[in-house]
Order: sequence, then C-alpha cells, then structure tokens
Amino acid sequence: MPVLTRLIPSPVVVDIRPGALDDLAGVLADERISHAGKLAVAVSDGSGARLRERLAPSLPGATWFEVGGGTLDDAVRLAADMKAGRYDAVVGLGGGKIIDCAKFAAARVGLPLVAVATNLAHDGLCSPVATLDNDAGRGSYGVPNPIAVVIDLNVIREAPVRFVRSGIGDAISNISAVADWELSNRVNGEKIDGLAAAMARQAGEAVLRHPGGVGDDGFLQVLAEALVLTGIAMSVSGDSRPSSGACHEINHAFDLLFPKRAAAHGEQCGLGAAFAMYLRGAHEESAFMAEVLRRHGLPVLPQEIGFTVDEFVRVVEYAPQTRPGRYTILEHLDLKPEQIKDTYADYVKAIGS
Repeated sequence: MPVLTRLIPSPVVVDIRPGALDDLAGVLADERISHAGKLAVAVSDGSGARLRERLAPSLPGATWFEVGGGTLDDAVRLAADMKAGRYDAVVGLGGGKIIDCAKFAAARVGLPLVAVATNLAHDGLCSPVATLDNDAGRGSYGVPNPIAVVIDLNVIREAPVRFVRSGIGDAISNISAVADWELSNRVNGEKIDGLAAAMARQAGEAVLRHPGGVGDDGFLQVLAEALVLTGIAMSVSGDSRPSSGACHEINHAFDLLFPKRAAAHGEQCGLGAAFAMYLRGAHEESAFMAEVLRRHGLPVLPQEIGFTVDEFVRVVEYAPQTRPGRYTILEHLDLKPEQIKDTYADYVKAIGS
C-alpha cells in the first residue's frame, strides 16, 4: 500500500499569546507531557529566577535548576544533576542559551522538553538543534524537537527590544536561505524538501511584509509563529538548510573572525541576507528587505555594527569556509576581494545610505 502521508515532527502544544505563562501549569498537566507533575525546570539566574518566584506556587512538583551559561559543560552538568531525580519532562525557561542547554540535557537523559521562551532572539527555540559553546568555539548538536512551546507575549515585551529585532533578522533571512537551497538544486541537484522550504519561506515573508512594529502584539504574534515554524521546517528537512544559507555563513564569519566585536545573531543574519539577495541579482528584493530591516531598527550596512568595509570584505570572503559542503550564492560566485568590494559599493548605492 502506498504511503499517502508523512508524520511531521512538531510540538503537541504551541501556545503563543499574552498571558500564556499564567496557564503554564495547565499545559504541563497534559498527560502527553507529565503524568505526575514531576518536572525539572532549568532557568537562568537572571530573568528565569524572577519568573521562578512567580511560577513556583503553581508547580509544586517541580525541581528548579539554575544554569550558569550556554556552554556544553553547563548542559552536561545539568543532565548529570537531573539524573539524580525521576522526572516526567524538562522545562527550559528563559532565553536561547537556557533553552539550548535544556534541549541538550533533556536529550541526554531521554526526557521530553517544554520550551518556555522569554525572548524572540532567534529561531532556535523550536529547532532540533542545540547550539552550545565548547572548547573549540561553538558547536551544533542534534536533539529532539520540544514537545511543547509556550511564548507569553507580555513576557516578550519586558525583554530588551534588541532581542525582538534579532529575531526579525533571523526570520527574514529564511528568504535568502531558501533561495540558496534552490540555487544548489539547480546547479548541483541537491534535493529540496518542498514542505520545509515552503514553511521557512512563508515564515520569513510573513515577518517581512507585516506592517506592524516591535511594540505591536499582532506583529509579535506573527514573529513568534514564524520562529516556531522555522524550527519545525528544520525538523522536516532534517537539517538547518531551510533557514541557513549565505546569510548564516556571513554571520558565522563575523563570529569567528571578530568574536569580541560580533553583533547579535539576527542582526548579522539580516545584513547578510540583504547583501546575499543583492549578490544573486534580486536587487529589488534586496532593497525592500533592507528597507524593512531599517524600519525595525536593524543594520543593513557593516558600519552600523562597527565594521569597516575592508573588514566586511574579509568576512564575505571567509564565509564559505564556515560551512564546508554547503552551496550558496557565495560559493557559486566565488568572488575575489576586489570583486566583493565593488559589489558592496553597488549594494550601498542600491539600498541608499
């Protein structure tokens, strides 16, 4: 009998709205998540600790673990601490570093993860990847998708606005990433997962074309949904291809070449996406992307995040080395430094300074 459908790895609960945190206990009481209310809750010592005071009375069966940072050692230590108890599920409550630590630790001890995001800085909150700092720099580790995602827009509003802006840049960069995937398909025959590509592209387009701003609940709802859909798209495809192309290669190059000066992940990805769109000849799309990024307070020129033109040229030249085997517009054009510099000058004229 032919296979008529496929199962998509995705959370059983996605709750995105103002006040969602007030109903967290109800979400966790779902028998698919926790049978006995025995939960291991990972929090930071900052915003997570404050939320602990608010939530602890409604989670009497929870054990709370403070996580020091976002390193592989932190995640391994968290997993070891959780092994001492018997839990139904792990709850990661905080920003990306805490959720990634909780993802890794939950996978290590074989428990489902509930991701409770306190900011929208990037698309990792629902992805099958945990990004953790290690002795060699930074590594990406495959983990199961969260079983549930809870995002309280009231809590998101309390976070610094730069986190929302970073998420915008990361979401919009999907459009460039999918274009790179399609380029690799045409040139190299790389297989495209059409569903994953559609989910990632439409998530990016929804954010790109929404008329609202960082202070609007309607816009924050769309942004949060876009980041969740992007994570699911990565699960569908089995890798980060739907959301990572030249845009992310440029981001990684900033991080590796200038680790002490690098900007936020989404800021660098948004800038990289606008420039990559120009490189592929999509000049109108590049200009529109730059216009939207500017409207939300994001950089579109390297000088706006403290880098010279020559440094940016070095970043773009180095970027393909950050993801060996990935084919994007950067590998396709294989530009030399002078060519990058000339193209960048044209890009600046096209988007306006």
